[in-house]
Amino acid sequence: MRGLGKGWAPTAIGYSLQGLGKFGFYEVFKKIYSGMLGEELSYTWRTSLYLAASASAEFFADIALCPLEACKVRIQTQPGCSPYLRKVFPQILKDEGIMGFYKGISPLWMRQIPYTMMKFACFERTVEAIYKHVVPKPRDECSKSEQLIVTFAAGYIAGVFCAIVSHPADTVVSKLNQEKGSTAIEAAKKLGMKGLWKGLTPRIIMIGTLTALQWFIYDAVKVWLRLPRPPPPQMPESLKKKLEEKQK
Repeated sequence: MRGLGKGWAPTAIGYSLQGLGKFGFYEVFKKIYSGMLGEELSYTWRTSLYLAASASAEFFADIALCPLEACKVRIQTQPGCSPYLRKVFPQILKDEGIMGFYKGISPLWMRQIPYTMMKFACFERTVEAIYKHVVPKPRDECSKSEQLIVTFAAGYIAGVFCAIVSHPADTVVSKLNQEKGSTAIEAAKKLGMKGLWKGLTPRIIMIGTLTALQWFIYDAVKVWLRLPRPPPPQMPESLKKKLEEKQK
């Protein structure tokens, strides 16, 4: 049972830092890119806006995550490795230098950036679709509890797609940290197509639940702190008028 808990410290710290950067930077980049596009294009190209903002956010969030991810995998996969972060971190630094923490950054980006792009874009569009086609009343007329239920449902759906998109790269990252000196391509070849997709079903269950809880907590904190919670995007009046004029 003790082995099941190995690596919990770097996992908890790493994903806390990553989550903070991911959600925070997403809001920042979404506002920046929206300002660059303008109101009409931000609505018309909103899926591309979500994808670009989330990719940018994850790029920087992974820089904080990567050293702790390397420590976690080392603890979990290397026989005889100390289970303590305070011992593993300086050992990697001594043996491999600063780049020892970042040898997995490329496959980590390969895993996390598509994952986060799917997580945010799918969530945003699913929320929009639920309010448009499932919920029988406008969002403004829904109670806070009803809105949070929609958030949880959309988060779970997004999590399922996240798990599928990121699973092969996640498997490669784990293989890389098990074998020193191996490259992402070499690891993928050793695993083979079947190996890359091994364990997908439990990952879908785990990631779906985690993603739903992340969005639920994120939205619930906004409600608790009374922070702005913008409704699903609506077509700007200027764009409506242009479309009406074209139809005439």
